[in-house]
Amino acid sequence: MKIVLATSNKDKVKEIKEYLKEYEILALSDVIEPFEIVEDGDSFKQNALIKARAVYEKVSKIDENYVVLSDDSGISVNALGLRPGIHSARYSGENATDATNRKKLIDELNALSLEKSDAYYTACIAVVSKYGEYTTHGFMHGVVINQELGKNGFGYDFMFIANGFDKTIAQLDESVKLEISHRSKGLELAKYVLKMLAKKL
Repeated sequence: MKIVLATSNKDKVKEIKEYLKEYEILALSDVIEPFEIVEDGDSFKQNALIKARAVYEKVSKIDENYVVLSDDSGISVNALGLRPGIHSARYSGENATDATNRKKLIDELNALSLEKSDAYYTACIAVVSKYGEYTTHGFMHGVVINQELGKNGFGYDFMFIANGFDKTIAQLDESVKLEISHRSKGLELAKYVLKMLAKKL
């Protein structure tokens, strides 16, 4: 069974490959030319399904037995009314980068005179195949701080401290991050779906 990831984000591809070592994982760019997908859903689940469906529609023309897996994830900050949420990747605008997104979040915390706020990560994993569509969710709770610490991570990892830890995700060993991350928890549940599909494909 070949699983095509609905992303060309190298960090996400690396993390998902690490977690699903028992499967043959292909980045989107390994199969087709990456293309723009408009994520106009109003939840992580809707956006994850939008991505997975769009990619499956294209790769199934090459091989209908491909399984497409997508992830839509983000951080919700209590003090900011649960923003950025589903807008995490584009929080600082059209040409957002991880760095500009983090700067905006830090600026917003500082504007409220906050050094930290309770926050949580959400990841929705969507799996689309010729046998149907499935979704799972994973969460990681903790606090977001108004500074960046660490070198091992991406996105908002440099300013997020998970419950039970005193270091940011970016300061933790990769193996620890894999164990506790929202994406890993969502993927762990998705393994049940993948095992079922592997028996059919």
